[in-house]
Amino acid sequence: MASSSYSNSPCAACKFLRRKCMPDCLFAPYFPPEEPQKFVNVHKIFGASNVSKILNEVQPYQREDTVNSLAYEAEARIKDPVYGCVGAISVLQRQVLKLQKELDATNVDLIRYNTCNEMPNSSNHHEGRSKIINDDDDLYYASSSTNWNNNPCDENGYPRGDI
Repeated sequence: MASSSYSNSPCAACKFLRRKCMPDCLFAPYFPPEEPQKFVNVHKIFGASNVSKILNEVQPYQREDTVNSLAYEAEARIKDPVYGCVGAISVLQRQVLKLQKELDATNVDLIRYNTCNEMPNSSNHHEGRSKIINDDDDLYYASSSTNWNNNPCDENGYPRGDI
């Protein structure tokens, strides 16, 4: 393997560790010289020896994902030494729960609003209903069994908050 796909400069790991980057360097494909902080973070949290052992234990096709996971965990651990990425996951889970509750409440309001604003589809479907005319001469229909106390809407057609 080449030490870098762009030039002959040593990979970020070898440069940081001040050693010669060999063509078969285990770190070179995953820690390019353009991303020195990636290796610095991983080395600070896990150590170069442990990262080398981890990379040797996984299949070659899994190494890139392994390094990306180590880099993510290292960066999260530097930002939050106690919880690391688990703290970030917890924050995101709380946000999801909060937003889910907000969405549920909005859906309830939307259903309530749609219920209030349902209008008859046709003027011919008013059998069993009495005509009621209000002060503005707007025409409303109600069945003889209508219980006005259970109306989910206020006088302006907006959902009441007490139902």
